[in-house]
Amino acid sequence: MKPAVVWLLILRLILGPTLVTDIKLQIAIQNFRSMNIDYPKVDYPRHFFGYCNGLMAYVRGKMQEWYCPSVHYVVHAPWRSIRKLCQRSEGFCENYNEYCTLTDSTFPLTICRLNRQQPPTSCRYWSSQTNQRLYLLCSAKFAAYPIGIIGVH
Repeated sequence: MKPAVVWLLILRLILGPTLVTDIKLQIAIQNFRSMNIDYPKVDYPRHFFGYCNGLMAYVRGKMQEWYCPSVHYVVHAPWRSIRKLCQRSEGFCENYNEYCTLTDSTFPLTICRLNRQQPPTSCRYWSSQTNQRLYLLCSAKFAAYPIGIIGVH
């Protein structure tokens, strides 16, 4: 084999897993921004029967899942305000196998909860608006990006 081909194969073996990991991370960050950040807050048409029903139709389509998530958190703050929260993750959340942090300050958010008093074939949500601290999943321990909201405090 020619040396250039051998070198290319070696590079592919070494860099291949890194490239896949980077792509998965970029998708997780992009999904967080599109499904958990809504700033300024969008108004959905009346036929969606409320903010959470409109939003969760989008979220389910983006996730490409058939089930109805039981709870979903949406922050109404600029990305730059949320992005900097994972600059230093103090904890590791074993249940998620990711670094995590609790924000120091509160943020305006909407909590969408599945209405359990409905037929199982329907995905209708209750919404509540509040200001609370966020438990965030972060992509790494330092200089990281938020990739999920696992709860509020």
